Amino acid sequence: MIVLGLVLLLLGLLLEVSILWTIGLVLLVVGAVLYLMGSMGRAVGGRRHYW
Repeated sequence: MIVLGLVLLLLGLLLEVSILWTIGLVLLVVGAVLYLMGSMGRAVGGRRHYW
């Protein structure tokens, strides 16, 4: 999700499409929050571990 957010953020900046930039920023923040929660050992999405 973080990588997709970065790709959309860069595409939005390069193509000057503000909706892509906004969606990319939101995905980047959500991905970072999920990553932090998962790295702290907290269950994310009903799963404690991802294989």
